[in-house]
Amino acid sequence: MLIVSANSDGEIEKAFETVVQQHVGALDIGGSPFFDTHRAKLLALQSQHRLPTVYQFREYAVEGGMMSYGPNGADAYRQVALYVGRILKGEKPADLPVMRPTKFELVVNLKTAKALGLTVPPLLLAQADEIIE
Repeated sequence: MLIVSANSDGEIEKAFETVVQQHVGALDIGGSPFFDTHRAKLLALQSQHRLPTVYQFREYAVEGGMMSYGPNGADAYRQVALYVGRILKGEKPADLPVMRPTKFELVVNLKTAKALGLTVPPLLLAQADEIIE
């Protein structure tokens, strides 16, 4: 396992160069606001280097990433809205319990997998919440 990090545009390219030099077979890119603002670059480098990549948010898979697994954004925003409602009705934020995402989704982009020459196992496809063809 190789861990690389990137905190700037140039570091993203260097991280991909390192991954390619080390002959890494696949990537798992965690979710962060920084990566979200560089989504197009990440997807382009993933495609350029033909690296199967898993992301945290479905938008990556929809836009060409091979796969995503992470919290359902709509469900998370719904939970936030419920909290806002409770606070507006007078509850103290400090008295509210810490919430975690409760709904996760797996999105598989078969088009990208095929472009990479990969076959996605049927069991994984059966568990996917969304399959992009």
